[in-house]
Amino acid sequence: MCGMNRRQALALLPAALAAASLGACADSGTGPAPVRWGKENCAYCGMIVDDPRFAAQVRGGPKGKVYKFDDLGDAILWMAKQSFSDDPATEFWVGDSDAGATPGKAGGWLDGRKAWYLSGRKSPMAHNFGAVSDQRDGSIDFAELRKTIIARGSPTQCATPAEGSS
Repeated sequence: MCGMNRRQALALLPAALAAASLGACADSGTGPAPVRWGKENCAYCGMIVDDPRFAAQVRGGPKGKVYKFDDLGDAILWMAKQSFSDDPATEFWVGDSDAGATPGKAGGWLDGRKAWYLSGRKSPMAHNFGAVSDQRDGSIDFAELRKTIIARGSPTQCATPAEGSS
């Protein structure tokens, strides 16, 4: 290896493996980003994002930044205050509430604008809607969910540090 002995080459192996694995964690620039469950905070209320069934992500703005939320209702309230929320390039992803909560593992992401929503599901910030992939009795589409969440506002007494900011 270009003047290296076997010992020097083996010493570099851990660094090479670490560098190669970082590529697997890199953000692709589109779609939902990986979530460090139990270690990241909601962009709206500041609570920990730890339940994949109700989590949400928004990817948007001038740099396509990813914002993560502990409850899809918080994401909708936050998006309503953003200038880029209606931009077709803005992505909205929601956790599949049927996938089950597996600590440390997401059950799957659904396109939030194409998902269907069922009320009566106990969510972290008490918006109490869960996303599902198919239309069912009693489910509503994104437009109706958005209208409902905005009309109700935040159902908790949670302090919202990001309220009004981008």
